[in-house]
Amino acid sequence: MKAIIFKEHGPFENLHEAEVADPEPGPTECLLRVRAVSLNGFDPMVMRGIPGLKTPLPMIPGADIAAEIVELGKEVNSADWAVGQRVAVNPANEMGMMGETLRGGLCEYIAVDQTQLVHVPDAVSDHHAACLPTAYATAYRMLFTRGQIQNGETVLILGASGGVGTCCIQLAKSAGCKVIAVTSSAAKSEKLKEIGADQVVDTSAISYVDFIKEHYGKPRTRGETGGVDVCVNYSGGEDWTKAFKAVRRGGRILTCGATAGYDPKTDIRYIWSFEHTIIGSNGWQREDHVKMLDLIAKGDLVPIVDRVVPMGDIQTAMRDLYERKVVGKVVLEVN
Repeated sequence: MKAIIFKEHGPFENLHEAEVADPEPGPTECLLRVRAVSLNGFDPMVMRGIPGLKTPLPMIPGADIAAEIVELGKEVNSADWAVGQRVAVNPANEMGMMGETLRGGLCEYIAVDQTQLVHVPDAVSDHHAACLPTAYATAYRMLFTRGQIQNGETVLILGASGGVGTCCIQLAKSAGCKVIAVTSSAAKSEKLKEIGADQVVDTSAISYVDFIKEHYGKPRTRGETGGVDVCVNYSGGEDWTKAFKAVRRGGRILTCGATAGYDPKTDIRYIWSFEHTIIGSNGWQREDHVKMLDLIAKGDLVPIVDRVVPMGDIQTAMRDLYERKVVGKVVLEVN
């Protein structure tokens, strides 16, 4: 079968199409014909090499997969699964993450355990099903299950043009929140407003901390306090402590990652002085994945797709994602 592989970490030119052996489903696995795969922010990082992460090579990238069942393993529950059914894949299991430590989905066929499959409703396209679960289900769990955002709250979203960021904009807006999106690109501002942001802060023109102080007041430890109710900060790095300065007394900082650095300095005076609550959220659960598919099927959520391209365009797609030229998801068609 055809697959996208890289045999060593490094430049995106290392990604190429190759012929690899067709997978054979194990007893509890289903053989899937892959229809579409979307990229995530971690894909180019894995490609280039993440310190401390051992990626077995050669690697097939791609975690978010929409597919069709073409064969059942001999112990698969036929009451739940059947040949011809459309499914999405939960890419994480106890062994690791597909496209990171386990082979991913940018290939014509893949064998996946039945416990990792989720039914795709008829009303959900392959392109939209392939946008799940890594970004959308992660955003949903962080905002609602862990962060408990409420109607009327102000939500500041850092890294708003990325996959998780655009999901957060849509989901927070649907919950009745006032959404402030932060981007470093003026060109992306209008797109973020189209997605649902009430205000967009272009950090090439103004610091988001200054913007919040100007429009929402300065956070104070006593008396009337300014600032936002919630800050979504999965960037880390230099923005970790900086973002505290935009959050009101008693506000919440939500995090599900550290795209700009996992070991930032933390000025803990802000945490106790302003009674901030820091809430971590780790990925998603199966029910979050199912919930997202249900929202899409009902028309309550439309995933933001920057582009749909053939699998062979992987080098350009991966490079553009890495260089932040993408708003939302890049979907690659496989079969």
